Amino acid sequence: MINRMDDSRPIFLQIAEKIENDIIEGVLPEESQVPSTNQFAAFYQINPATAAKGVNELVDQGILYKKRGIGMFVKEGSRSVLIEKRKALFYDQYVLSMLREAQKLGITNAEVADMIRKGENG
Repeated sequence: MINRMDDSRPIFLQIAEKIENDIIEGVLPEESQVPSTNQFAAFYQINPATAAKGVNELVDQGILYKKRGIGMFVKEGSRSVLIEKRKALFYDQYVLSMLREAQKLGITNAEVADMIRKGENG
């Protein structure tokens, strides 16, 4: 875990994103146990209720589930769900924005594709 929080975003969302990143990167495989809210709270020096809010955000999304008396676990299939979610966000936040800017500048889609290929090689 990285012991840094971004003051510009709610901490509970950063906790949820950290768990998502760990799932996507394979640090937290499906069916593995995630750190407890108390572990998150101690590590980040935050209120356990704040950490719980981040974890519960992922429970509400069906990414994590609770084993009574044991803790929270990564639900099977969560990695692919998260990857699809992130791909959609990437498209909305970066691709569409890039294409709108390219259109303003008179850059064709073919030129954009060439720029991307150039970036892959350089």
